[in-house]
Amino acid sequence: MPLIVQKFGGTSVADSQKILAAARKAIRAQQQGHQVVMVVSAMGKNTDLLVDLASQITDQPSAREMDMLLSTGEQVSVALMAMAIHSLGHQAVSLTGAQIGIRTDSSHTKARIKSISTERMQRLLDEGNIVIAAGFQGIDEDLNITTLGRGGSDTTAVALAAVLNANSCEIYTDVDGVYTTDPRVLPEARRVSRISYDEMLELASLGAGVMHNRSIEFAKKFRVAIHVRSSLSDAPGTMIVAEPESADQPVCGAALLKDEARISILGVPDKPGSSLEIFSRIAKRNISVDMIVQNVGEQGKADVSFTVPKNELRATLEAVNEGATVVGADRVTHDDKVAKVSVVGLGMARQTGVADKMFHALADAGVNIQMITTSEIKISVLVARDEAQRALRAVHQIFKLEQEPAAIPAIEVEATAQTRDPADVITHLRGVDMEELTIDGITLDEGQARISISGVPDTPGVAAKVFDEVAAAGIFVDMIVQSYNGHDGQASLSFTVPNAKLAESVAVANRLAATFNCEGVTSSPDIAKLSVSGVGLRSHTGVAIRTFNALAKAGINVEMINTSEVRVNVVVDGKRAAEALTRLQQAFADVLH
Repeated sequence: MPLIVQKFGGTSVADSQKILAAARKAIRAQQQGHQVVMVVSAMGKNTDLLVDLASQITDQPSAREMDMLLSTGEQVSVALMAMAIHSLGHQAVSLTGAQIGIRTDSSHTKARIKSISTERMQRLLDEGNIVIAAGFQGIDEDLNITTLGRGGSDTTAVALAAVLNANSCEIYTDVDGVYTTDPRVLPEARRVSRISYDEMLELASLGAGVMHNRSIEFAKKFRVAIHVRSSLSDAPGTMIVAEPESADQPVCGAALLKDEARISILGVPDKPGSSLEIFSRIAKRNISVDMIVQNVGEQGKADVSFTVPKNELRATLEAVNEGATVVGADRVTHDDKVAKVSVVGLGMARQTGVADKMFHALADAGVNIQMITTSEIKISVLVARDEAQRALRAVHQIFKLEQEPAAIPAIEVEATAQTRDPADVITHLRGVDMEELTIDGITLDEGQARISISGVPDTPGVAAKVFDEVAAAGIFVDMIVQSYNGHDGQASLSFTVPNAKLAESVAVANRLAATFNCEGVTSSPDIAKLSVSGVGLRSHTGVAIRTFNALAKAGINVEMINTSEVRVNVVVDGKRAAEALTRLQQAFADVLH
C-alpha cells in the first residue's frame, strides 16, 4: 500500500478548527488508499511562548532543559490531532520522537539524526492507524530528549519519508507553494508547479522561507519527493524533485537578500595560504560567509571580497583585520548598505547568454553591479540596497518569470520511492551528521581558458556590454568573477571560456578595454577549474577552508574563487591540475561519496 507523510506546521495547527481541518486531510488521504504518517509542529506561537517563559526564569537556561521544555509543544499537538481523528471516527496513535525511535546525537537544541526505527510505526500503520509523529525532536543515547533546531519538523518529515519508503512527503503550510520570488516584494511572482532539489537549495539559501534547506539537503540525499501545499485550500502546490519545471527554461526563480554587508580585502599577497589565513579566522567565530569572490592577482597582489549577514559585520571585521595584518594586505574596506540579487535555474548550465541578459536588465534599470559571482545554476550580483527592489523586478521581468513555461513535462513521482532502499537509508543515517558535508564529487576541468580585464569602470552597463559582445561571438562563458575595489572607481572582471575560444575572447576583451579605457587585458590558456559539489555546503567558509588548506599545504595558489549553495569552484595553475585534484580528494575523503 502506498504511504504518504504529511507535515503540518505551527500555523496549520494553530487552533482547534485548524487541527480538525488537518485531521480531515489525513483521513481523506487514507480513504484514497494510502497509509498516512502525520508530522505535527507545536501550535501557532506556542514555541515562542515557551521560550519567553524560560527567559522570565533565567537569562541562561541550559540547553538540555530547553529541549525538555520545547518538546512539550509538539506533544500537545500530536495528542490533540489524535483526538481530532478519533472524533471523526477513525483510528490514530500519537508518538513522541522517543516513542518512534528517532535517535540523535547529544547536541541539545540543534541535534542531528543518527538513526530511526521503523518497526513500531509500520506495525501501527498495518493495523489501520494514522500515525501522528511529533516533529522537531528525538532522544540521544542516554535517553535525553533532544530537539533538531530550526526547520526541525520539516527535517523529521523528510527523514521519516525516507526510512518508510514513502511515495511522497506533503508539507502543509500557510502558503500554497514555492514562488518565482517573494510575492510580498513582487506581487507578479508566480507559483511554480515543480522545482529541482538544487534550485530549491539555492533559493532556500537566498531567503526563500517555505522550507529550511536542511530538509531539502536530506530530500536530495535520499530522493524524497516533497510536495509543498496550502493547509487552507486544495491548490496543487509545488513539487520539489530531481527535475526542474522545464528543461528549456534557463531561470526558475529570483531572490533578494537585503541585510548583507560587503567586506573587501585589497592588496592580498597572491600566494598560497593567504585566503586560508583570512577565512580560517572567520570560521573560528562561526560566521557564515556567503558570496566569496577572489579575482586574478596583478603585480603579485589580489583583491578578495565577500558578504556576511549585516548583524555579523563587526565580528567579521575583527577577524579580517587580524588576518589582513598577518598576510600583509594593503587595507580592508566594508559597506553595510548592500543587497544581493540572484537568479537560479538548472537550465542556465546548458544555455549561453543568461548572464548577459541579467546584466542588460540591470543596466537598463540603471542599477550598478558591485560584485558578480556565478555557479553552474546561479548568478549573484551585489548592488546598493536602495536599488535592490528595482534590480529584483528588472531580472524577474527579463526572464519572464511571471509567465508559465510553454511545456511542463510530467514526472513519475511514485518511481522515486520504489528506487529507494529503506535499509540503505537507515545505514546511511547511522552515525551520519546530517549537517556535515556529503560531497557528491570533486571534478577537474582542464578545457577552459581565463580572460581578465583590469581597471573596469565601476558604472552601470559595463558588464552588460562585455557579455553582450561575448555572447554575440557565440562564446559560452562558464565562471564569472567581478571583484570590488571601491577606492578608485574601478573593478576587475575575469571569466572563463572554452580553450578553443580563447583567441576570439581576447579579441573581444581588447576591443572592450579600449572602449572603456580599461588598464589592460591578460589571459591564460593553461588553467584548471576544480569544483567541490554536494549536499550540505551551507557554510561556504567551511568548504572553502578545507579547499584552501589542502591547496596551501601543497603550495598551490588559488587564482579565482566563486561559491554557491551546492558548489565551490576554484581556478589554479593548469600545470598543477592533477596534483590539486588529488589534494582535494584527500582533504574531503571522509565526506566523499
